[in-house]
Amino acid sequence: MLCQICGKNEANVHLTQMLNNEVRKLHLCEQCAEKKGIDVDAPASVSSFLLGLAAPPEGAKAEKAGRACRECGMRIADFKKLSRLGCPSCYAVFARELEPLLGGMHKGTRHAGKKPARHPATLNIPPSLEALKKSLAAAVAAEKYEEAARIRDQILSAQSGAGALKESPR
Repeated sequence: MLCQICGKNEANVHLTQMLNNEVRKLHLCEQCAEKKGIDVDAPASVSSFLLGLAAPPEGAKAEKAGRACRECGMRIADFKKLSRLGCPSCYAVFARELEPLLGGMHKGTRHAGKKPARHPATLNIPPSLEALKKSLAAAVAAEKYEEAARIRDQILSAQSGAGALKESPR
C-alpha cells in the first residue's frame, strides 16, 4: 500500500482515528510520518496521541514539564508514560489537558452519577406518591389506623391511575 500523502513510498505507519462514530485510517511512509511529527523510532503511548502531546510547541513543553500535582508529584510527562494519574487531585491540576481526552471517551466531562434501579426517580413514581407512602408509615407507627386506611386508599388510587406500578419486594 502506498503512502496517502506522497503516493510514492510504501506505507508502513498506520494510524486509525475514531471521530463521531466514523473510523478514519491514515497510511503513511516513514518520511511523511516524521514530517507530521510522529516519531517512528520511539513510539509514544496512546495517551500522548489522544492528548495531542506527541509534538507540543516548545513553550508549552517547558510549562507542562514544570507543573506537578501537589499531592503526589505526578507530572503530565509521567501520565503520558503510564496512562494513569497519581491521585484524585491530578484531575484538577491537569484539567486542561484531560478535558479533550475525557470528552472523547465519555458522554461529557462531568460525572453525572447513577441512580439505583429501585430509586423512585428511576421507577417513575410521582413524588406525591412517595409522600403518601411516608405519611402511611407515620400513621401506622402512630397507630392512627383510620387515617392510615384513608392514605392507603389514596395510594391505591394513584397507583391504578399510573399504570398499577408494583413495588418490588425489599
